[in-house]
Amino acid sequence: MVRNIAVLLVSTFLIFASPAYSDDKTDLSNLTLAKTQAMLKSGDVTLVEVLDYYLNRIEQFDQGGSNINSVAQLNPALKQQVAALQNKLDNNKNLGSLFGAFVLLKDNLDAKGMVNSAGSWLLREHQPKQDAFVVARLIAEDAIILGKANLSEWANFRSSKSSSGWSSLHGQTLNPHDVTRSPCGSSAGSGAAIAADFALLAVGTETDGSVTCPAAVNGIVGIKPTLGLLSRSGIIPIAHSQDTAGPMTRTVTDAVIMLEAMMGIDASDKASLAAMNLRQHLKMGGLKGKRIGITRNMMGYHPDLDQVFNQQLAVFKQAGAIIVDNANIETKGKWSKDEYTVLLAEFKADLNQYFEQSNAPLKSLKQAIAKNTEFAARTMPFFEQEIFIAAQAAPNLNEKPYMDALANSKKQAGVLGIDATLAKHNVDFLIAPTTVPAWKIDHINGDNYMGSASSAPAVSGYPHVTVPMGKVQHMPVNISFIGGKLSEAVLVQAAYEFEQLTQARVTPKL
Repeated sequence: MVRNIAVLLVSTFLIFASPAYSDDKTDLSNLTLAKTQAMLKSGDVTLVEVLDYYLNRIEQFDQGGSNINSVAQLNPALKQQVAALQNKLDNNKNLGSLFGAFVLLKDNLDAKGMVNSAGSWLLREHQPKQDAFVVARLIAEDAIILGKANLSEWANFRSSKSSSGWSSLHGQTLNPHDVTRSPCGSSAGSGAAIAADFALLAVGTETDGSVTCPAAVNGIVGIKPTLGLLSRSGIIPIAHSQDTAGPMTRTVTDAVIMLEAMMGIDASDKASLAAMNLRQHLKMGGLKGKRIGITRNMMGYHPDLDQVFNQQLAVFKQAGAIIVDNANIETKGKWSKDEYTVLLAEFKADLNQYFEQSNAPLKSLKQAIAKNTEFAARTMPFFEQEIFIAAQAAPNLNEKPYMDALANSKKQAGVLGIDATLAKHNVDFLIAPTTVPAWKIDHINGDNYMGSASSAPAVSGYPHVTVPMGKVQHMPVNISFIGGKLSEAVLVQAAYEFEQLTQARVTPKL
């Protein structure tokens, strides 16, 4: 059973046990990439000691104590990866940009030696033969793959009554700020694990809100990049016209370095784009003179959230930005019906293609529906699979209803939505609260989802950066930075300066 990692933890501790981990002089909590690398280069810590810190945290708080339940499996090749990288460090060999970073992968990314399940019990024995492109890029930059993170089963695309962070294979992930509350999803484990300091970095994936929402409700940084900036190959899909991986980290700097590391043209993904240099934009002063649009019609669903957001507007003004109020996306909601048609149609086609190209035990969406029905007590104890059934009945990708829906949803969210709003108000980017504070976990009624800023950038395929901006009572809340296609540079610079000026991230008390 993949979910039970206690035995793996014990055996890994026997391999890596190290006394220096508990040295009071070495504080390994809430590390950044820069601090990790500096300590490793100076010899203040070893890779084994850093790993021991994370494994102890996982054992103490993820598998015991608060039982956050975010880490689904550990990488059986940890010993080899750590030894190989330590050898490079000891011998002063060239190091990749992510050396020393322990990374968790959402459990819908292919990684050799580990199960890729999308959280489904039906895929509990599915072991891909090669790494997803973005995973291979992380390894090439000397990141160490710590393991897999739990997710909302099938990336939250099985039922409208699903509970974010629950999967039939791995169970329910909890929010480390309040274990009675949702971690959001579908990248639930990735968000919770980084907030709880079980790893340095995590990879999430998003179709609509699945990076940005769990980043926000767990109080960390998330970047949903422009569609195509990261390859989609080797990732269990929902919809190719919206799907993307994205970094989930505790700082904007780490998110940007991780994003750059995963970039690159992939011959297996015809939409993949050339890499861009974003690190040069991690500097102060970028807000001065910027015209920033407040998208008020992506707000108003939670007054306490709006109050925190409105208070933070002073930060932008003091930094010399020009605030343009009511820069509203006038087409909001006009893409929703078409988006759902697109997601249903592409899910059927893309999932069938993934199954065909992999050695998965399932071969089609139709078979998955049948197997869920056969093993309903195991796979559907809380909610059904009405989205699966609707997807099976959806139009094919060469049919007019799908093609019309795709064209109109992109037009309403992109050209007539974000693009038109930026032009009309002559602003550089848009801001709004990301989403509500985390709601209570409810396996009877599902998620109490009130609103968010994710849909327009998700449907258009444009970038969306979310950064901590404070808290509502004891729960973290985030601010969103949204721009046009390939506007990552301006968004990253603004998000970085806001982060540095506010230092608003809240650390959970486990």
